[in-house]
Amino acid sequence: MNELSTLMNAFFEAVSFDSGTPRYERLHELFIADGKLIKNTTEVPEISSIDEFIAPRRELVASGRLASFRELETAELTEVFGQVAHRFSTYAKTGLLDGEPFEGRGVISTQFIKTPEGWRIASMAWDDERPGLVLPERYAP
Repeated sequence: MNELSTLMNAFFEAVSFDSGTPRYERLHELFIADGKLIKNTTEVPEISSIDEFIAPRRELVASGRLASFRELETAELTEVFGQVAHRFSTYAKTGLLDGEPFEGRGVISTQFIKTPEGWRIASMAWDDERPGLVLPERYAP
């Protein structure tokens, strides 16, 4: 569905930047008011509101520690039923943190709901590829 692709692309654009300041505030337009972002890359998930997600990232950028970050969707599987949808997105990320380049891949599970204003993201949970956890072939770009 094109509207869901537009939302996902807007998310990746909002968190990505080569220099300057990312457009994190745009996330408020993409999510429902109490949307959740869940980083589940360790034993204890980091469950954040939109503002809780933005704050530490904004601090990293302002301090100069995070000099660039680029994330993009490389493949997707989307299911829609009526006014709810789910999307598994494979992503690739690169950046410069503390003067060191980094890169990675992973999967984001995104839940969408249709609101009177159109489709919005309700929640997003992700995990990164790491030793012992490799992207399955069906998610490969």
